[in-house]
Amino acid sequence: MKARDVKTAADAKKIVEERGLDFVKVGVIDVDGIMRGKYMAKSKFFSSLENGFGFCDVVLGWDSNDQQYDNITYTGWHTAFPDAPVRVLPDTCRDVPMEDNMVFFLGEFTDKAEAICPRGTLRRVLKKAADMGFGVVSSAEFEFFVFEETPHSVREKNYTNLRNITPGFYGYSTIRSSVHADFYKELLDLGRVMDFPIEGLHTETGPGVLEAAIEYTSALESADRAALFKTFTKILCQNRGWMATFMAKWSKDWPGQSGHLHMSLTKDEKPAFHDASKPNGISDTMRWFIGGQQKLMPEFLAMVSLTVNSYTRLIPGFWAPTDATWGVENRTCALRVIPGSPKSQRVEYRVAAADINPYIAFAAAIGSGLWGIENKIEPEPAIVGNSYAQEHKPELALPRTLWEAAQKLKASAPARALFGDDFVDHFAATREWEEREFRRAITDWEMARYFEII
Repeated sequence: MKARDVKTAADAKKIVEERGLDFVKVGVIDVDGIMRGKYMAKSKFFSSLENGFGFCDVVLGWDSNDQQYDNITYTGWHTAFPDAPVRVLPDTCRDVPMEDNMVFFLGEFTDKAEAICPRGTLRRVLKKAADMGFGVVSSAEFEFFVFEETPHSVREKNYTNLRNITPGFYGYSTIRSSVHADFYKELLDLGRVMDFPIEGLHTETGPGVLEAAIEYTSALESADRAALFKTFTKILCQNRGWMATFMAKWSKDWPGQSGHLHMSLTKDEKPAFHDASKPNGISDTMRWFIGGQQKLMPEFLAMVSLTVNSYTRLIPGFWAPTDATWGVENRTCALRVIPGSPKSQRVEYRVAAADINPYIAFAAAIGSGLWGIENKIEPEPAIVGNSYAQEHKPELALPRTLWEAAQKLKASAPARALFGDDFVDHFAATREWEEREFRRAITDWEMARYFEII
């Protein structure tokens, strides 16, 4: 049996038996989009397929540096960190090609934890879409820098003077991709075997930066693919003695790293975004979807730009938006309408960076669009030309800091209606914690600027 043919608990047991595995790998996604996992013995896994298993709920109560939040109610020292129930998702079974016959399964939090589970949050948004009669098709594309470094060497260098795998600009370089053809082949093969198929892979502008476009599919599956791509690309690089980073921006001297999301809707299994009788083929449904995304982008930005570092990318002239704007084939806007055939017409949600939690970012992007359809929200006029050089309405300005974004999310009635109070309160609190942790730091910039002269 092939891993991607597994659909049921019985299938999952069958593939484990056929391969003679004593252990399997399971993983869940935390608030920051980090995959947390473990090896699980066959007997325990078989039991978990029927009854679920417990995962210490601290993974929903700590940050990307394993430090416990001090401002949440779901878990903490006050609850003594009990286990949270997790359901195994048999149809997420994947081969792990770097571990012989090993298979991997994603899990999803249930019971009380389901309300704040990133994957569960996206699933609830997609149920709303289904209740409205829509299917959602989507994909993600990521830029990431690759270095000739290791987890030890970057720390020994204090993250300075890092060596990229290649120097210079060299966007779309045939030379660079051919010289490193062995790595490109390994990554393309990994995507094929683990079912996050890569339909485009090339160098971007900058030293050692690549861009990968993952093939489109149903929205929940595309979020799974994005999470698996980020995790296993890092693993592949580290197995070669390299490191890949998906920070929104790692250097002030180079453009940030995008994590653009593409999406469209279907109704009765037919494209819902295309109407040949309308300007640019934009149907009423698509126009209202854009209107909702534009209107709610400032309120939902914390769900898309979830780190302090995310906001260093959102500056004029660096291929990232600063206002909730949209345009047709306009890469200076936050939302880019890509016109085409009924099947290919879609919205590109360009405000997202490579540091996204794919589940939460897709939930924000799709949820805001559905809200726009429900309320028939008309977007502002499309931007023609350079959006950075134009003035926009004050209400379209995006928050400039993570703290500001968290406050807007907390105060957003549409967010609470779409994602639930439990999710909004928990997630906003984690972003406030992240900003507070940053304020405790003394940066290199502050030392160089103030140490002597002030």
